Parts: sequence; C-alpha cells; structure tokens
Amino acid sequence: MPIPSDATGPGAVLRAVEIPTIDRRIVKLAALTARVTYLSTSGVDGSITEVSGSVFAPQGNAPEDGWPIIALAHGTTGIQQECAPSKDSQLLGSSLLVSEFLRRGYVVAVPDYQGLGGPGFHPYLDPTTEGYNVIDAVRASRQMIPDTSDRWLGFGYSQGGQASWAANELAREYGQGLNLVGTVAMSPLANLRGLADAAATGTLTTEQVLVLQWVLATLERSHPGLDLDEYRRGVVAQNWDVLLSCSGPTAETRARIATTVSADDLRPATPEALGRLRELLDAMSLPKGIAAAPMLIGYGGMDSFMRPESTARAIAEACAKGAVVDVIFDPAKGHGGMDMGPVMPWIEARFAGQPAPNTCEQS
Repeated sequence: MPIPSDATGPGAVLRAVEIPTIDRRIVKLAALTARVTYLSTSGVDGSITEVSGSVFAPQGNAPEDGWPIIALAHGTTGIQQECAPSKDSQLLGSSLLVSEFLRRGYVVAVPDYQGLGGPGFHPYLDPTTEGYNVIDAVRASRQMIPDTSDRWLGFGYSQGGQASWAANELAREYGQGLNLVGTVAMSPLANLRGLADAAATGTLTTEQVLVLQWVLATLERSHPGLDLDEYRRGVVAQNWDVLLSCSGPTAETRARIATTVSADDLRPATPEALGRLRELLDAMSLPKGIAAAPMLIGYGGMDSFMRPESTARAIAEACAKGAVVDVIFDPAKGHGGMDMGPVMPWIEARFAGQPAPNTCEQS
C-alpha cells in the first residue's frame, strides 16, 4: 500500500499494508482498512518510537470540511508484542465499535500502543506514552486519508479510558495542529494510587492482582533498579511468565492459574518497597495536567478493576484543575457493560460545536 506523503516527525507513517482478514462488518463499511506503523514518542524517556495501529476510512464522499476522526483507544489486551489489536481480525474486541463509528461517518484510528505489535516494550498504564500514541494515531490517519478534518475525538474503555483522558491533557501542547473536540473515558484505569495500599493490606481483587502484575513487569523495564522479588511470591512468582501471556495455549493456562491467585501474592515485602510502589503508581495516575477539551467519564459502582471511590477522586481532582467533565455513574455496573446510550449523542454534540454539560459545576 503506497504511503501518500513524505511527512516526518511524530505521526509520520513509515509502513502501511491492507488488512486482508478484518471483520466483515468493517469490510462492508470501510473504503480503507490499513495496518500502519507510525512514529510516536515514549512517555518514559522521550525517545522517538515506532508504534503500530490500524486506520479505517468510511465509504462515500467526505463532508465539505473533511472526515471527522475518532481515536479509539483499546482496553487491556496484554503487554507482549503479539497482543496488538491490529494483528487480530476482530481487533481483540474493538471491531464492533469501529464498524459503528464508520457507519456514522468517522475515520477511525486504533493505536496498538508502544510495544504491542512493534519494537520495544509496552509500558503498561503509562498514561503519557498512551496519550502520545493516541494523538499520533490521529496524525497518521490524516496522512493516510487526505480528506480528513483536523477535528478529532478520543474514545477509550479501561486502559483506553486512561489513554484518551491522558491524550486530552497532552493535546494542548503535544497535539498542536489538531483540533480536539472532546474525549470519552469509560471505566478508566485512572487513579492507580490505591493499588499499592490494597497490595499492602491484602485487599486486591483478583482482577487488580493481574493488573498490578503487568504493571510491575513493565516497571522493571522502565526502572531497572526495581526488585520484583520484593513484590511477588506464591502463585504469581511461580507462574510469572505464564501470567504475562495473552495468546496461544499459555493464555488458556493463564486464565486457569488466575483463579488460584491470592491478594497476598503481590504484597510488598517491606515498608520501603511499599513506599516505592506508591511513588511509582502515583506518577502513573490521572489527572496529571489540565484537560484541553470536554470529557465524558463513565464508571460503575461495582467495578472490581478500579474501585469507584478511586475514579471519583480522580474526577474531583480533574474538576479542581478546571476540567469540563460530564459524569455517568451507574451503581449497579461493574468494569464492563456501561450503558453506551448517552455516549453517541455526546460525541455528535461535540463535533457539532455544542456547549458541553459540566458535572463539575454541580459539585
């Protein structure tokens, strides 16, 4: 597939190939389906990185001001290179949303994130890296599809909710040249601070144990002095590599072993180890800056990945920084299954330039 530009810098497309086995629902609606490799920036050390992802364009003629763009930030798929959505025909669960956005006339960019599908390692839940990757996926889409607008919106669930939120905070400086109209963060893994104390008190849920294990595995890469043996024991220590898998036979084994993991398996060994973990997780928590555009944040009262009080605290901090936030809270919902009914009208209103509702003003 030819690359139509000689762009350089973040967002520049290095390689692009058609995706021959993509979900039929996307094939029926898309004029372009491409797996791309583009330049982005590491949030860990500021280096230029190669990131893979996928880009989709709707059929038909673009509006007079160009196709609007949705950057779809995916939820947790794993931390290994083979865990990239762009390598899977169903985009590892994202294909239905892609087809819905295409049906509504949006160009869709789905970044894999650094280290998933490309070289290097994936700094799991590092919001700055994810935010950069999301913004640069928009730039890559505009390079691949000339009839695009500079107006874009970020949408994400879980890890993707953290990524879209982070992209909003980074957009004012890193996203110059683009026009962010808003972001949607559903069940975002935003406030990670509480995981350290839950690990120390043995109150991690099974889901949180697996999240924290992946975080620790990548923190060891970005912080070489971190001694994993100060945090892992029992079933987790014995099956460390298997629990990092996301595909193939070992993924099935991982699912079985995960049911035997206890909260004690990731308890910090010393107060000093706990302090270090608190510091590292605090640096990965949102908000970190001021949101550049309105946000829609949805979360449930039964979330076993991110306790609702932790998400509420992150929202309160964002409001205190001056963010415009519309909140959807459902006390009966868990991490998944949030009602998407209000989301599409909110997205369409942002692209239409309508004023955004602000829950912060009611608190």
